[in-house]
Amino acid sequence: MAALPPSACRGGIGAGRCSRYHVQVKVLPLPSLVLTALSTTPSLKLRAARRRTRWGWTACSTSFPRLGRVGWHRREGSASLLSFGAAPGELLAGGGGNQASDDLSQALSALLPFVVAATAVSALVNPATFSWVSKEYYAPALGGIMLSIGIRLSIDDFALAFKRPLALSVGYIAQYALKPLLGLLIAKAFRTPTMFYAGFILTCCVAGAQLSSYASFLSKSDVALSILLTSSTTISSVLVTPLLTGLLIGSVIPVDGIAMSKSILQVVLLPVALGLLLNTYAKPFVNLIRPIMPFIAMFCTSLCIGSPLSINRSQILSSNGLMLLFPIITFHLVAFMVGYWFAKFPMLRQEESACRTISLCTGMQSSTLAGLLATQFLGGSHAVPAACSVVVMAIMGLSLASFWGTGYRIRDIPLLVLPDS
Repeated sequence: MAALPPSACRGGIGAGRCSRYHVQVKVLPLPSLVLTALSTTPSLKLRAARRRTRWGWTACSTSFPRLGRVGWHRREGSASLLSFGAAPGELLAGGGGNQASDDLSQALSALLPFVVAATAVSALVNPATFSWVSKEYYAPALGGIMLSIGIRLSIDDFALAFKRPLALSVGYIAQYALKPLLGLLIAKAFRTPTMFYAGFILTCCVAGAQLSSYASFLSKSDVALSILLTSSTTISSVLVTPLLTGLLIGSVIPVDGIAMSKSILQVVLLPVALGLLLNTYAKPFVNLIRPIMPFIAMFCTSLCIGSPLSINRSQILSSNGLMLLFPIITFHLVAFMVGYWFAKFPMLRQEESACRTISLCTGMQSSTLAGLLATQFLGGSHAVPAACSVVVMAIMGLSLASFWGTGYRIRDIPLLVLPDS
């Protein structure tokens, strides 16, 4: 399909202009298909058109009446959750990278929510599928995920952080200050069972999820900011996560902060640093292994989710386990809202694209890391909240990203739920 010139995209959502985009026919993830199918109904399209005309913005898209929204904007480069998306430098410089590898990463990224859901169902219906995975495999599995992040980073990426300190600071505060406090309040309000309490709080204190990078791409948000936020929170988690965990649950369960820091250093910081070094000094080798890294990351993610669910199946399906779903769903729902509106605060007022990115990064955290730490330091049952969080986070986060990606804003929600007037 022919490329759209930048002039055709003026007035785009959340920006004055749109550049370095082209349209491709792609199969969208299920949340996008659901939302776009709704958007093809005459009443919704008419009301949305009125609202867009009123505020003077238009969506850059290509739609077909029978198929819904199949035209899709794609930044040059990739924005994949499994291989951590395009490097910020590539996004700003317009580097395209290996197109075939990027397309594969994006396709697998779109499939991950379904893989997560299938893993959860399989682990609960047939525990033998994942019960063979002992906790000794968690650290290598998470290390494989982190290595797939590192090979997408470069030294120049971190220099970008100094060019936008306010946006990064807002996202960092939302990640490591607002979200842990929110988790504590929700755990108290829902009277989370003791067997899951510490694990739930720990899940609220870890770094941002790699999934947020793909979600930011899907929602047409600031992908470079998402990658920088996730990188900074991941690296600093060596110190911040043990500190927050000790402060919030130290009176309930003793936490060895030094040992936890060492564990995070081994399974997070070292693989990321190794990937960064390889991408800097061994580029041919990185180009060789990059196509297989999405598969490795997806496999490792399945292991980290399926094992705690299968091992703790009886507790999850008990009355206490079912009660755990309510605080987890509430936590993620409110975290998305808090991240968005905190970035909209008058003194901090960020651009719409940055607000969306901060919202997605706040509501999506590295639950696989929380599961590993819970297994090592808190006990097996405390890894259950992290495993459940991955499933809820993937579904809710990508649904929100798809809502934004189809051309709507938060203020357009009444158009979807209220009848014609």
